[in-house]
Amino acid sequence: MQTLLLDPDAVEEAAEMSAVVSAVEDAFVADARGDAQMPAKSYIDLPQYNGDFRSMPAYLDAGEWDAAAVKWVNVHPDNPDDHDLPTVMGTVVYSDPETAFPLALLDGTTITRKRTGAAAAVATNHLAVEHARTMGIVGAGVQSYTQLEAIATVRPIEEVVVADRDDERVAEFIEAFEDRFDVRGGSIEEAARCDVLSTVTPVEEPIVHSVGDHTHVNAIGADAAGKHEIADEILLDATLVIDDYEQCTHSGEINVPWSEGVLSDDDIHGELGEVIVGEKPGRTPETGVTVFDSTGLAIQDVAASHVVYEYAAEHDVGERVSLVDTDVL
Repeated sequence: MQTLLLDPDAVEEAAEMSAVVSAVEDAFVADARGDAQMPAKSYIDLPQYNGDFRSMPAYLDAGEWDAAAVKWVNVHPDNPDDHDLPTVMGTVVYSDPETAFPLALLDGTTITRKRTGAAAAVATNHLAVEHARTMGIVGAGVQSYTQLEAIATVRPIEEVVVADRDDERVAEFIEAFEDRFDVRGGSIEEAARCDVLSTVTPVEEPIVHSVGDHTHVNAIGADAAGKHEIADEILLDATLVIDDYEQCTHSGEINVPWSEGVLSDDDIHGELGEVIVGEKPGRTPETGVTVFDSTGLAIQDVAASHVVYEYAAEHDVGERVSLVDTDVL
């Protein structure tokens, strides 16, 4: 048996977005029904390098398929300036649950972007107004692209407002999407008035202080303790849905107001999986602002990797290598 090596181009080719969105929704359902195993994300802190490693293993049984994987990912903020490398890089080992054979070794950075966008799309599908046409994006980095790509698979997005301090990034984003959407640069306030808003910044002081009366917010940027994009008043007034209780209270959008006692369990509507399976209601005619606190889950990586592997194996994408010794002594 051989292992598929899937580089960024191969993962990009194989990760058809609507399929990834569907698989990520399956993962949330499996988790809500108790058909997933997802140990807590573990950290190796490296202050001497101003960085850390994170290990994210998971297994899920989606009914028609099951899968297991582990993502090894870093966050090293000094990389771009000091080493000409990205801040975040990741590798996924995707394994056969029955035999444990490593079916694929994938670029985890692209997987992360795809599954994060897909998770926002799943949340948007259950929490945004049905005919959402406008989308705001705060932060025009690489994650902003998959936010729009994924959310456009579940809502008829026509107009897009992107806000970023870097005019060059805004121009690049507009160029990438101007043939598909009415897209323009604008202020944070303009972006936040849209039907759907995704925030993808690493800030530690809130930058969104007002939103539309029925805006759905995907809070993506907070992935570590101390990060905080959305004003407490918005979080308190919104129907607040999280991806995972432990991760969100530790390092999600709610971590700062949670640690300060501003937010409590009573302010959390539920986890996204509970909404999907009907244990908690999604958007109703009476619902105003909704917020999805997305920290990123290992089950999402497994789901996205499943989509990529199945496509790659069927369409002969990637390179096959003898990665491990399979001789039985």
